[in-house]
Order: sequence, then structure tokens, then C-alpha cells
Amino acid sequence: MEASSLLLPRLRPTPTAPPAPYQYHYHPRFHLHLSSVRSSPVARASSNSSQGTYRGAKPQRDWIGEWVSKNDGLVRILPILVGGVSLVAVLLNRAFSGIAPVADASSSQSRADILTLSLAVTDILAGLVWLSIRPKYISPVAPSGIECKWVKPGISIDVNRELLWFWESLSSATRCKSLVVVYGNDCLLQIGAAAESPEGDGGIVAVDVNKLTQGSLCRSCMQSSKQSYLANLSLYPGRTELPFLPNNTQALILQPIGDKGVAIIGGDTIRGFTAADQAWISMVAEKLDGTVSKFAEAFAEAER
Repeated sequence: MEASSLLLPRLRPTPTAPPAPYQYHYHPRFHLHLSSVRSSPVARASSNSSQGTYRGAKPQRDWIGEWVSKNDGLVRILPILVGGVSLVAVLLNRAFSGIAPVADASSSQSRADILTLSLAVTDILAGLVWLSIRPKYISPVAPSGIECKWVKPGISIDVNRELLWFWESLSSATRCKSLVVVYGNDCLLQIGAAAESPEGDGGIVAVDVNKLTQGSLCRSCMQSSKQSYLANLSLYPGRTELPFLPNNTQALILQPIGDKGVAIIGGDTIRGFTAADQAWISMVAEKLDGTVSKFAEAFAEAER
């Protein structure tokens, strides 16, 4: 054993050299790229934003658009002024230049005058069109009704909170002034402006769910499961199916809530609900359906 240990060489671990430090090799193109990036406005803006101050590019003002909006009347009459001045200038030039007043097709001056007169008349007609066509401002109309807040008694706290949140969101973000939520055979919520009772006792017109669901407006909305937007409610004969809304309700949205419910949203402005409002109302109605359907299922099981 000792002899073998003497004959065999001893294996000793060879020391490994430490890794050489990374050496940076200068490259002129790469160095130029780094210097340009560091000095770019984006890099300066990011460094400034990290320090809490932003010194980047600021939004530019549209000076021409602001001037046109402030001087709308002058801009509309400007083509008439330019065309009138051009017309007078051509006639004066024709009168004092010694040219015969009769147009001659062989004369270049006559052809130029005819072309200038045509352009001047076109400017005058364009100005008259601009004056006749003006955007019509549609102002909101205050609902002629009574403010009410009626929630179906016996519903759960979650459904109550969800319905009130739905109303607060609509009234603060859109032109909604009246809201009625019907689910199944029950009216869960009537809030906002409501029609005054014809008896004159200071009450409101209650929602007749059976009559409402049998009407053409509500029935077609629930059967199609698509939102129905009546931008100008006074033009639709189905207005009589909604006696619980104020008489001067301007716009209406019928939004299905699942397969069993519908939300009736009344506005105070013609075409007051934008496309973004309609899409947002559809998404919120899906959320409301999830909460109300759970309550309806639990209520049906409790009755059994």
C-alpha cells in the first residue's frame, strides 16, 4: 500500500486563475450612438421625470383653430368680402384700362377677366352658403316632474347598493335624469325625475310592469337582447307606453338586463347620449345582471 502510494504521483488541485476583469473596447460608432442617446430629448425627459420635474415637449396650441372659433361670424362672411372686392376690382380695371367693355374671345385680358369674375361669384356664393348653414345648439331641458327615489322593499343589501351605484354613475357621467329598472315581473328601482300623478296629490305615476312588458318598445328590446336608443323621443309614437316618465323627456335608452330585465334611462337632451355612453351602459348592465340574477334565484328558492 505504501509502495503504490510512492509510485503514483500525488494529485494536487491546480489553482485556477481568477477571471480577468471585463475590458471595455472603444468603438467610435458605438460611442457616438451612446452619446446621441444620452443627449436625446427622450432621455432627458425620462431623467427629468425621474427627478420629479418634466421638461419635455409641451403640447402645441392650435392658434388658427382658436382664432376661427373666436371669430366665427367674420370667417363666415369673409368669402363674401373677398368675392365682392375682387368683383369690384375687375370691373374698375375694365373701365379704366381703356379696353372695350364688350368681351372679346380673342383677347387674353377678356379671358382673364371672365375667369376672375367666375371665381369672385363662386366666393360670394360660398359665403352665402356658410351664412345659411349654422350649427344648431341643443340645450338641455329641465324635466317637468317630481324627484323620487323608490326601491323595492325586501331586496338584499347587495342589490340595493348595486342599483343605487348604477343610478349615481349614470346621473354623474351621462345626461340621465330618470331611471327605471324592471326585472322579471317586478320593478326594482324608480329614481330621478318621474311624472306627477294626475290626481294632484303630489305623488308619482307608478310603473305598471305588466303593461310595460307588453308594450312594443320593451318587448322588442327584450326579445332582441340589444340596446335601443331613441335619440328624439318626441318623434316616436311609443312614447305613450312610458307614462311614468316626465312629459318632456328628450331621449331614451332601453337597455336589456340579461334575459329577464330592462333598464329604462331617460335623458334631458336630444341626442344627449354618445356612442361611448351607450357602450358603457351596456357593460354596466352586464355587471348589474350578475348581481340581480343571484338575488332572483335566491328569492325564488326561498319561496319554494
